[in-house]
Amino acid sequence: MSFRVLDLMKPFMGIIPEVAQAERKVPFKERVMWTAVTLFIYLVCCQIPLYGIVSTESSDPFYWSRVILASNRGTIMELGISPIVTSGLVMQLLSGAKLIAVDQSSKDDRALFNGAQKLVGLFITIGQGTAYVLSGMYGDVGELGAGNALAIVLQLLVAGVIVVLLDELLQKGYGLGSGISLFIATNICETIVWKAFSPQTTNQGRGVEFEGAIIALFHFLITRDDKVRALKDAFYRTNLPNITNLLATVLVFVVVIYFQGFRVDLPIKNSKARGQQGSYPIKLFYTSNIPIILQTALVSNLYFVSQLLYRNFSGNLLVGLFGKWRDVQGMGGQSQAIPIGGLAYYVSPPANLAELVADPFHTLFYLTFILSTCAFFSKTWIEVSGSSARDVAKQLRDQQMVMKGHRESSLVKQLNRYIPTAAAFGGLCIGALSVSADFLGAIGSGTGILLAVTIIYQYFEIFVKENEGLFW
Repeated sequence: MSFRVLDLMKPFMGIIPEVAQAERKVPFKERVMWTAVTLFIYLVCCQIPLYGIVSTESSDPFYWSRVILASNRGTIMELGISPIVTSGLVMQLLSGAKLIAVDQSSKDDRALFNGAQKLVGLFITIGQGTAYVLSGMYGDVGELGAGNALAIVLQLLVAGVIVVLLDELLQKGYGLGSGISLFIATNICETIVWKAFSPQTTNQGRGVEFEGAIIALFHFLITRDDKVRALKDAFYRTNLPNITNLLATVLVFVVVIYFQGFRVDLPIKNSKARGQQGSYPIKLFYTSNIPIILQTALVSNLYFVSQLLYRNFSGNLLVGLFGKWRDVQGMGGQSQAIPIGGLAYYVSPPANLAELVADPFHTLFYLTFILSTCAFFSKTWIEVSGSSARDVAKQLRDQQMVMKGHRESSLVKQLNRYIPTAAAFGGLCIGALSVSADFLGAIGSGTGILLAVTIIYQYFEIFVKENEGLFW
């Protein structure tokens, strides 16, 4: 038997943290309870400050994607789900490029692959934590000292293990959905509610304003004599959430939910029991929100590396081509780095409609990048996640099901007509919806809104399936 890279994982399988698969079907109420406990643990971790940090006043390299990566600055959840999603991205690309041979139909191979993904995730956690410390995010390394620097990295590593275990707890049958999806949706919904109702005040030269769009609307109408100008400011004010942003967010919610219903039902029947028939649905969003999650992980890591290089080698030509950055003052005096040139700038969304029109090449490049990466990740994901035409055909054969009007031997061929197309086109549509939401100015970014809606809809479907009579 030839040597495989995946076999190197066998000695480590005994020490990698893991949650055992549920041996029985866990009652629905108990699964809801464990889901709530998981969410509570995550929210508590988001409030526990990192021990040993001196300062968090430096620019935030993950500012652009913190909401989507379920991270919270200055806490043990500093890295959020970034390491585990990045490791998934790396393993997917290695498997898709055939650099790692894995048989998804083999239980042992799937276990080794998942173990390798977790191990890579832990190494990425250590690497990102070390890079954070050395870049001065928590204060000058000389002021931190070796002890505090090591303590910070260890805290981030422990938090990374907690995220992995919480995610597995839900996916192994004890809870609902996945921990990653739950954390993302919670963070995004929290951001939307905060941007709508935040009581925090600021003064940007127009007088005292509330950050929350809805509170600001009532504040303007009550305190200003010119009601028309008050409405105009509430709907179109810049640099702060406005009512137009809020309406755009609601519109994106409605459109995404509408597209969730698009699917093709393939008629199937039991090859042994006469009269037993049904349908196999292939949804437009066949790979759900996986493409946009992986695309976000790719971009966030590109931003992080680009900022790290530019901060230390800003005069280097290649570093400048990779990305140029400028620090700006955000809400609450927090420094934020924004891309102003290079690759990092062109893969970031236009800040507003004026920028969209002023730099059409940026707009076109961003649009092409999002659509192509989402379509690529979606089509590649079906091969490594056990949802390709070959995998679905095997599942149907195991259940003794065949497609009506077709021979059993042609099942893979018939599924190949639909599944790869649905995956690629669905990923393309997800990318297009994300870009549209960005252009409309939806709160929390187009990617964030799209993730929130798809995740909430998944949980809705789970509840409907578990309680058929509860909603209808």
